[in-house]
Amino acid sequence: MPTPPFIKHLLLLRYKYVSQKNFVYILSIAVGLLTGVAAVTLKNITYTIQSALEKGLIFSQNQLYFILPVIGLFLVYIFTKYIFKKALSPSIPPFVKRAIPSLLYSLLRQKGLLSYKLIYHPLITAPLTVGFGGSVGLLGPAITSGSALSSNLSRVLHVDKKTRTLLIACATSAAVASMFKSPIAAIVFAVEIFSLDLTFASLLPLLIASISSVLTSYFFLGDELLFNFNVTEKFNPRDTAFFMILGLATGIASIYFTKMYFAIYAFFDRFKTKFIKLLIGGIAIGIMLYFIPPLHGEGLSFTKDLFEGNYLHALGSNPFDKYIDNIWVVIVLLIGFTIFKAIAMTTTFAAGGVGGVIVPTMVMGSALGNVVAKIINNIGLGHQVSEANFTLIGMAGLIAGVIHAPLTAIFLIAEITGGYILFLPLMITVAISYMITKNYMEHTIYTRELAERGDLLTHNKDQSVLTMMQLDSVIEKDFIPLNPEMTLGDMLHKAVAKSSRNLFPVVDGYHRLVGIILLDDIRTVMFDQSLYNTTSVETFMHNPPDYINYEKDDMKTVMKKFQDSGAWNLPVIKDDCYYGFVSKSKLLTAYRNELINFTS
Repeated sequence: MPTPPFIKHLLLLRYKYVSQKNFVYILSIAVGLLTGVAAVTLKNITYTIQSALEKGLIFSQNQLYFILPVIGLFLVYIFTKYIFKKALSPSIPPFVKRAIPSLLYSLLRQKGLLSYKLIYHPLITAPLTVGFGGSVGLLGPAITSGSALSSNLSRVLHVDKKTRTLLIACATSAAVASMFKSPIAAIVFAVEIFSLDLTFASLLPLLIASISSVLTSYFFLGDELLFNFNVTEKFNPRDTAFFMILGLATGIASIYFTKMYFAIYAFFDRFKTKFIKLLIGGIAIGIMLYFIPPLHGEGLSFTKDLFEGNYLHALGSNPFDKYIDNIWVVIVLLIGFTIFKAIAMTTTFAAGGVGGVIVPTMVMGSALGNVVAKIINNIGLGHQVSEANFTLIGMAGLIAGVIHAPLTAIFLIAEITGGYILFLPLMITVAISYMITKNYMEHTIYTRELAERGDLLTHNKDQSVLTMMQLDSVIEKDFIPLNPEMTLGDMLHKAVAKSSRNLFPVVDGYHRLVGIILLDDIRTVMFDQSLYNTTSVETFMHNPPDYINYEKDDMKTVMKKFQDSGAWNLPVIKDDCYYGFVSKSKLLTAYRNELINFTS
């Protein structure tokens, strides 16, 4: 697409008067403002839909709200199929067509280029999902929309891949900052999720984007917050052991959350059509909502009620109302909510809904924290703990365990509570939860499938550089192949004399590799003319020290094969046929160049 004249003029002025560093800062401000507007728009549309339904426009008079998710999912299905066709790039594997995984994949394999349709696709489909009662959050769609804005802005302004990656991280940070009005946690989230190096070059743009986004949120929404908690009870050192127990509970719950997530997706993958998935998922969500009404929507009001000690309002009207005076019935209902929140959330996703994971995780964690506190206070220990504090810290424990972002969990809860009164118990619970889940599961719901495919960037620079490298970029094909029956004389005249290489592949009639020959293998006989017609290539060929499988081996495996074999060249096999060679010198040169690009 040709660049508009005014953009060309703008770029000319930029190259003439604005340094690269200042240009990135300006773009960070723009990304923060745009993402903030996207996040505010997303929240306003969603809450408008929720408010309209709660006021009785459709079903609330008859308490039939539990069938609303089916309607919401059906509307998402219609919009996605007939209006937003191919909103995601068709080259993105189906399993990463979710907010964070799709961004991680795009940054690695598609240079961070996102479809412009992703700017507005989440702004319609996520409110339809959440507004009609889908048990998911809005942060993921806000990140998607903001990242698509930054990606397409960088494309218009001819920004390079490294800067585009930073701007997408800025959009992610801005989305978190706008949603929670927590700029520090937003920066930490971007660093932990995208495995960024926390240097001044990356920190300042993230900070600028976060501040811009928060200011945008204040401008449009004032002091309105997703979570607004004022901690009144300080940390009691005597509660330390109980916070350790909470860390253990959130760690186990995180493992359950992750396993349930993949199990439900695996179940829905059995169904061939999206409409069947929608129908089954919608019915399942409706049944869960009938018995556990708080599963409706994100669940923010549920968490606020628990924090304020109003657990009866949090649980709402349900089939067990006549037993609600018994605190142990309340505890069982809260445990049920904790268990089924993960199921309802994943079912919403698998059925075709659009949303985020973070807020449902926090809501589930708040219920678990409240359960632990209620059990401690009612088992006759003679010791009372703050249920409000446990509610908050449970949120942090589950975030740390589910998405492996412990620092994000700590700073997010600290910021939304307006201070660092609970910093020590947050650290205790989060550390234990993270340690348990990290030891049990190396990867999260964001990263497991990417890691299995070798498409995941991490804080390990060596691993990340190898992941970013492409095998095709180091394969050399200017080798003259030999036939096993070829005589020594023919080999010397038709191959050795015409090649600058000292290595020759030997292939059969089907172009399958049967061996290799080095010049060193024939050096002692290559001038003995008496052998030219009496010996053949088969006499001198031998097996290579190892092979590279084009379809199966990633760059980490290739590097290890060179290390283990000690070879300088290894043949590449593609579709069972000879394809070329990879040399150690070219591999190391490509590795060094990629490392320089990655760390600069």
